[in-house]
Amino acid sequence: MENLTNPKAWAERWPAPAKLNLMLRIVGQRDDGYHLLQTVFQFVDLCDWLIFHPADDGNVRLVRTISGVPEEDDLTVKAANLLKAETGCELGVRIEVDKKLPMGGGLGGGSSDAATTLMVLNELWGLGLTKEKLLRMGLSLGADVPVFIFGHSSWGEGVGEKLSKIDIPEQWVVIIKPDCHVNTGEIFCAKNLTRNSKSIKMLDFIEGDHQNDCLAVVSASYPLVRKALDALSEYSEARLTGTGACVFAQFDSYDVAIDAYSRLKGNWVVYLAKGLNQSPLYAKLKL
Repeated sequence: MENLTNPKAWAERWPAPAKLNLMLRIVGQRDDGYHLLQTVFQFVDLCDWLIFHPADDGNVRLVRTISGVPEEDDLTVKAANLLKAETGCELGVRIEVDKKLPMGGGLGGGSSDAATTLMVLNELWGLGLTKEKLLRMGLSLGADVPVFIFGHSSWGEGVGEKLSKIDIPEQWVVIIKPDCHVNTGEIFCAKNLTRNSKSIKMLDFIEGDHQNDCLAVVSASYPLVRKALDALSEYSEARLTGTGACVFAQFDSYDVAIDAYSRLKGNWVVYLAKGLNQSPLYAKLKL
């Protein structure tokens, strides 16, 4: 890893990539209500971008807040303050977030922002925390945070925090963001949600088992998600990422993907992206 404690490193723009859930099975539920999952995460090259500015007052602040999110509830602020609390660090920071990823779409933008904050400030502040420690801290901020710290496409179990590397073809992806926000809590509390799916093996996924147990509930509750799935399914297998609202399809060919993207963008908010097995944050950190 390059030395990041020099002043120039503070001016860098740091990526916080999106993720897709390529499969999501609910295989049980813990006594505390958390659902036990099997899922597959892959990154895509759509990113928020973070810049960290040193602050002499020892406080953690945002350069600008995100509409509808109080500063103290922003996951980047929580992540930076967690680092300070865990290490006794007295340094301050101003966090600037260039928000490119849609909120509430199931792409993990807030969790990714938190992970980038933990990993980059660990270096900029010279804290020396291990990856294992950062993973535990990330889980305390949210179930999706650890995969962004893990940094590689993953087979996830538990509540999503038990991660194993999996290499997946890095295909082109077309993503539609319907004009709605899916309430994840409501989906996981739905009476008709499947909670007892049979566990599968990695090979089952590789051979084409892409089941998402949230799909039926989300489709029934959010007509725009159903319409987006129908529109995208004209071009390839359309899937829901997590609880949505974003839906996606994978393509082997850029030409086929760009054709689908071009045809859909007149009626939908659409993104064209590339699947990535390694997080672009890891590439920039040279890990």
